[in-house]
Amino acid sequence: MRFFNLLLFAFIAGLGEARRDSRHAGKAIADKIELLKRRFHHAPVDTEKAEGVQNIKRESPTIIPQTEAIKKFVVDGTKIPDVDFDIGESYAGLLPISNAPDAGQLYFWFFPTSNPNGTEDLTIWLNASCPRLTLYFSLIVPKGGPGCSSLEGFLQGNGPFLWQYGTFKPVKNPWSWHTLTNMIWIDQPIGTGFSQGISTETTLEAVSASLLGFLKNFEDKFNFKNKKIYLAGESFGGYYVPYSADAMFNTGNKTYFDLQGTLIIDGAINSDAIMQNIPLVKYVKDYEKFFNLNATTMKDLTATAEKCGYTKYLAEHLVYPPKGKLPIPPQTTQRCAVWHRVLEAAKLFNPCFNIYSIATTCPNLWDVLGFPGSFEYLPPGAEVYFNRPDVQKAINAPIQKWAECSEVALGRDSSPPSGVSVLPSVIERSKRTIIAHGSLDFVLLKDGPLLTIQNMTWGGKQGFQSAPESDFFVPYHTELNLGTTAGAGVMGITHTERKLTWVEIFMSGHMVAQYQPSAAYRQMEFLLGRIQSLSQISAFTTQPGVPQPKSGVDAQLDFVNTTVNERELFGR
Repeated sequence: MRFFNLLLFAFIAGLGEARRDSRHAGKAIADKIELLKRRFHHAPVDTEKAEGVQNIKRESPTIIPQTEAIKKFVVDGTKIPDVDFDIGESYAGLLPISNAPDAGQLYFWFFPTSNPNGTEDLTIWLNASCPRLTLYFSLIVPKGGPGCSSLEGFLQGNGPFLWQYGTFKPVKNPWSWHTLTNMIWIDQPIGTGFSQGISTETTLEAVSASLLGFLKNFEDKFNFKNKKIYLAGESFGGYYVPYSADAMFNTGNKTYFDLQGTLIIDGAINSDAIMQNIPLVKYVKDYEKFFNLNATTMKDLTATAEKCGYTKYLAEHLVYPPKGKLPIPPQTTQRCAVWHRVLEAAKLFNPCFNIYSIATTCPNLWDVLGFPGSFEYLPPGAEVYFNRPDVQKAINAPIQKWAECSEVALGRDSSPPSGVSVLPSVIERSKRTIIAHGSLDFVLLKDGPLLTIQNMTWGGKQGFQSAPESDFFVPYHTELNLGTTAGAGVMGITHTERKLTWVEIFMSGHMVAQYQPSAAYRQMEFLLGRIQSLSQISAFTTQPGVPQPKSGVDAQLDFVNTTVNERELFGR
């Protein structure tokens, strides 16, 4: 960590020196990047073009054979509005959920991978930006549960290009998951994003059936059968991913649904009581500087948590190994809704308090999707990117009003959370299951999924038998583009038992691929079976030439002594 921190700071300082003489800035920066690449024997680093896309030419052959059946789905990667580089080969459009003449249609955007290790894989991303929240007295309206477009995760998380909050323009994403696996982002259920039809799916089983129907049509259309399937999603994806995985396993059809593993990021896998209120007071104490609650408020919250049974429940049941089946948690009445009370108090101290990442401060940043934090915000004159007709035409989407999150019939579903229903069985039938959680997420608190895990029985035992304490290691890397910077080193805590892996990601909010993209990328490498554990100290499989420390953080000085000479690199 120390070496790469020094490396990055020195590089930034070099940028500052170059700016003092603008005539030499471009050459100075380019020379330093080239030297860095040579020292690490790393593949060429992509640089952004300064002008438009009109002169971009794609010379490489396509990955997907160009049949008549798929021609209408082809996306010209050189003509995406406001994107001044070729995003690569992709396909997008609508496909029906069944062969019925009036069947609804789901919108998708598919990027085949050029990674030879990923050609037989297909990873499905399902967005849903927040779980079902009952806001008793908050004026904040969070991103709404089921019905959020997967294009959010695409544009601000794991897609081939990014347009993050407050940034000037789109940039290439070196952490795009399509560099590891064939990737498809899907707007589902019906009524979400660009998907078409009448929203009538009122159960998770019905939504899962529609997804499987769509996927079968997709695989037939693109001749993509017999692939290894992976499911990944965040937030309400804690419902979508396990229920859809269960449906795939239940078909027994490996031609279309050969599911290998699942990744649930900050997922709603249990009730509001477990995911929010029971862990609340401990969480606020752990991160007290982000909330700045006064002594009177904290005393009142602590007393309420004790009266409502939250303090005792957490202390008695978040233990390793578990003592037995957890009792039904105390109900969240309005009197016991401590999560909402903290939210209101936090907004007084920080009006820009972001439930998705508690480290966020004012001002509210412009967001091309119109949702930069806890609430919608679009400055006068700004446009939502996917609501623009030119963008919709470029990505084969219907010309219509687009919203990041929409009301869908599933919002009335009463299916039990996956952690008390299908998830244990999914873990047993999968090769790998990852439950990941950002430590700065306030929508869902990190002890909630751990409580859930300790109440689940899979592989013949209940819960984890020992507490998570292993380092989550993210490799050092050479991605130095200041528009897509990402961390490295020990970035969390992880633990694996009986094919289930837990990982807490430090300094990450709700959307891990957005806040800590290199960490999310490493999790995908593990899910796909490219590495053996999340504690493994080795380079990214897509950057094999980058040296790493010999062991954990204690060997960082050793690492510094065996890597690039900073004086040679930066001319100091």
